[in-house]
Amino acid sequence: MPISDAARAQWQIHLCVLLWGFTAILGKLISLAALPLVWWRMALVAVMLMLVPRVWRSLRVMGARDIAAIAAVGVVVALHWLTFYASIKLSNASVAATCMALGSVFTALIEPFAARRRFAFGEVLLGIAAIPGVVLVVGGVPAGMWTGIAVGVLSALFAATFGSLNKRFVASSDPLAITFIEMAAGVLLLSLATPLLGGAIPLFDTPLLVAPDARDFAYLLLLAVACTLLPFALSLVALRHMSAFNAQLVINLEPVYTVLLAIVLLNEQRELTPMFYLGVALLVACVFAPVAFRARAAAVA
Repeated sequence: MPISDAARAQWQIHLCVLLWGFTAILGKLISLAALPLVWWRMALVAVMLMLVPRVWRSLRVMGARDIAAIAAVGVVVALHWLTFYASIKLSNASVAATCMALGSVFTALIEPFAARRRFAFGEVLLGIAAIPGVVLVVGGVPAGMWTGIAVGVLSALFAATFGSLNKRFVASSDPLAITFIEMAAGVLLLSLATPLLGGAIPLFDTPLLVAPDARDFAYLLLLAVACTLLPFALSLVALRHMSAFNAQLVINLEPVYTVLLAIVLLNEQRELTPMFYLGVALLVACVFAPVAFRARAAAVA
């Protein structure tokens, strides 16, 4: 029996989320500060895509207006990753990834504007249902990590924004070309804005062009290929056959993968309380609630 495009998109986005689960782990293992870390991540992906002839063929047929719009989305991607890794450095991998679950709340509010459609009341309710889980997560970490949570929530807002905006381009543009434009735009933004960021935000008052040592460079390559290039392009393909909100609900599983990996690889369970894990469980329930509802509705029908 052939698999439908919608079902294939679900499998694709789940694979993306599994790979993204390693992102926070690598962010914790890499010794670079958030600013040079994100610059290297985006620069490596952009350089790799420059070597793909398909990308240049796609760019030649794209209009300047579309390229500019996609580049603007790339700026939001850079801000998302910058705040995400800052959240990791200020708290830990588990906490930063868990904040991403608030993306469904933001997506339920942003996507109707980006996609020019009506608000879906059920989506808003599901997004709001994730909030108690996040509250428990906050209560389950030391007070010293609360700044990391605040930055992580801001990162979730940026993630919801670029996810909703990308939905407008995936139907008509090549995913690899979109990825290249967004990565290149992010590199340009960080290169030009570093003096402003460092002067205005002490957290980002760090050199941009820091040469990583051999260990960090190996982790950066893994981060660029397995956790960025592959899942980023694949997620754009999946968005052709699912809404940004449904994709975000699956992405809410990222904290689960990250927490499990952080326990095994980083021993982060020593920094967290049972309240934190109860919050994660509630966030997972928000992911599976619409799936269970649809299955029940189908059975009744």
